[in-house]
Amino acid sequence: MTYSVAVSGASGYAGGEILRLLADHPEFEVRTVTAHQNAGQPLVQVQPHLRSYTHLTLQETSAATLSGHDLVFLALPHGASGAVAAELADDALVIDCGADHRLESAADWAAFYGGDFHGAWTYGVPELPRLSGTQRDRLAKTRRIAAPGCNASTVALSLAPGIRAGVVEPTDLVSVLAVGPSGAGKSAKTHLLASEILGSANPYAVGGTHRHIPEIQQALRWAGAAAPTISFTPVIVPMSRGILATSTARIVPGTSAAAVRAAWEDAYAGERFVQLLPEGQFPRTADVLGANTALMGVAVDEAAGRVVVVTAVDNLVKGTAGAAIQSANLALGLAESTGLPVNGVAP
Repeated sequence: MTYSVAVSGASGYAGGEILRLLADHPEFEVRTVTAHQNAGQPLVQVQPHLRSYTHLTLQETSAATLSGHDLVFLALPHGASGAVAAELADDALVIDCGADHRLESAADWAAFYGGDFHGAWTYGVPELPRLSGTQRDRLAKTRRIAAPGCNASTVALSLAPGIRAGVVEPTDLVSVLAVGPSGAGKSAKTHLLASEILGSANPYAVGGTHRHIPEIQQALRWAGAAAPTISFTPVIVPMSRGILATSTARIVPGTSAAAVRAAWEDAYAGERFVQLLPEGQFPRTADVLGANTALMGVAVDEAAGRVVVVTAVDNLVKGTAGAAIQSANLALGLAESTGLPVNGVAP
C-alpha cells in the first residue's frame, strides 16, 4: 500500500530532511509540500539538493491544503502547528516536529514556551526506555505523534537506562552538549552567522532556561525518576549538523561498574538505531552524519562516583526527521527501519 504524504514547512531544515528521507521510502509518496514565505516557488528552488522533487511547488500552509492525505508532517515553528493540527481529520496520521504536543504539563509549557497549550501526543522516540518496556509500545496504531526535541531525546536516551535500572541517582544529572546551528532552524539570525560561529564555541540558554529541560525530565520520569533534576548546557560549535552530548550521573553507592554498564547494554540490546559501543570506545558526530543512528559510549568514573555517557546523533535525522519517520512506520504497522539509513556519510 502506498500512503499519500504532505509535508508542511518544507522549505526549512527539518522539512527538507524529512523530504530527503521520504524520497527513499518505498511506502510513502509525497504529494504536497507547503511553506509560508516561499509559497508559490518550486521546491527545488529553496531545497536544490532534493532533485527527485522537481515536480513539486510549495503551497500555502493551511489545514485545507494538508487535508486529504494519509500522513501529514508538520515541520513548523513552535506554537504554529497546534492550531493547524486541530483542523485535520482524526483518521490522518499527523506527526508534529515542533514542540506544540511534546509536553504533558500545561505548567511546563507556560513556563518554557508560553501561549496556547495544545496537549500531549504520543512521544516519538521508539527506543526510549520506560519503567515498563519502551516508548515503541505506545506508538503502534496511534494517529498523533510528537517528534522529539533533538537535544532532549539525545539526553533522555543517554540517561534513561541507568535510571530505569536503579543504578544512578536522578537528582544530580549534568549534560553538556556540543550542537550544530542547524538545530536552531533556517531563519536568518545574527548570532548564527558564519562570521559569528566559525572558530568559536558559544554557550546558550545557560542556567536552566533551555526549553528542552522539561521534555528531558518528562522522559526520565517515564523511566522511573520521581523528580529528576538536570543541569543542561548546550554549546553551539562550528559544524552544520550534529550533537555530541556528554551526560553524567551519580552512581548509587555500592553499585559495581559491571552493573552500571549492564544497564545500558540491556536497554539497547538488539536496537538497530541506538547502538552502545564497546567498552572504552566513544562516538564522534562524524560517525552519524546523515544516519538515523545514535552511537553511545559509557564509562564509569570511579574517583568521582559517576557514570559518563557520550552520545552522538545527527540532530536533523535521529534528532528530528528520522525519529518522525521511524515513529510513523510503527504507527502504520510497517517495518520500523523502512526508508531509514543506519550508515553515516564519510568523510
